[in-house]
Amino acid sequence: MKDILNHLFSYKTLSEKEAKEVLTTIASGGYNDTQIAVFLGVFQMRAITLEELMGFRSALKNLAIQIDLTDFETIDLCGTGGDGKNTFNISTLTSFIVAGTGAKVTKHGNYGVSSTCGSSNVLEYFGYKFSNNRDKLLKELNKAGICFLHAPMFNPAMKNVAPVRKQLGLKTFFNILGPMINPANPNNQLIGVYSLELARMYSYVYQTTDCNYTILHNLDGYDEISLTAPFKAISRRREELLEPRDLGLNKILPDEILGGSDIQESARLFKSILENEGTQQQNSVVAANAGMALRILHPQLSLSDSVSVAQDSLDSGKALKAFNQLMELNS
Repeated sequence: MKDILNHLFSYKTLSEKEAKEVLTTIASGGYNDTQIAVFLGVFQMRAITLEELMGFRSALKNLAIQIDLTDFETIDLCGTGGDGKNTFNISTLTSFIVAGTGAKVTKHGNYGVSSTCGSSNVLEYFGYKFSNNRDKLLKELNKAGICFLHAPMFNPAMKNVAPVRKQLGLKTFFNILGPMINPANPNNQLIGVYSLELARMYSYVYQTTDCNYTILHNLDGYDEISLTAPFKAISRRREELLEPRDLGLNKILPDEILGGSDIQESARLFKSILENEGTQQQNSVVAANAGMALRILHPQLSLSDSVSVAQDSLDSGKALKAFNQLMELNS
């Protein structure tokens, strides 16, 4: 590690092969916590390069436990996190709204690192039992339209990094990699990223895959549609600069979509929105993101029509039904 760090401290970057090798060694326990922390710190000081991203991604995909859920055509809705905005669990709520429309969702997520409450925190609070058992996950997809893939269950080699990430409490390149390593390899993905530079990098990577994707970045720094400013939506076919009005929605203020101060408050807020007791602003944000996901699955729909379908899933209780069915299967 000393040679690698000296190389990086000399303002040099890693090749794709070097990046893959170092991350594989980290995962195998080849470096101590101090060395890992310093290595992660390098990427707090500068942006990750495309070659480094490709190498890290390749290493994690090779190390991960893959799971075949291709009995269903599925979609994942996942963000990098690390935007520091402390919103409520938008992508997790959005996943249930999409499931409520009849789509099949393989939601990939983890505990919150740079935010109060990640998707794993809130689902575990409600009683979801993390598993990498294929039969359990297929049953959830069949009955509830959604299953949850808790990242550590599929990346056991990353146990060496988890304590360091938790102690740092900062976004790291693992935030960047998370959406890229869904172990079910869904054919469809809605991905949120916290910077425009990263959106460009993601676009390059995803163009080399067969995935139907849309990459989102809100121009004021959110890793999802926040309706607080214009946002970029990048897919294989187009790159768009959109505003809330393009979705038939109004612009809102940042403090109208803040999350809870702890897991309990975050869970209460999560459930209130699912039960259609959220504010108009909260409902609009989850409908906007769900609408973008539905447009991936149904490209013939206009943006406003996709948002309307999403709003109906929430208003009619279909999203709540998907949530309740999932929790009943875990009781």
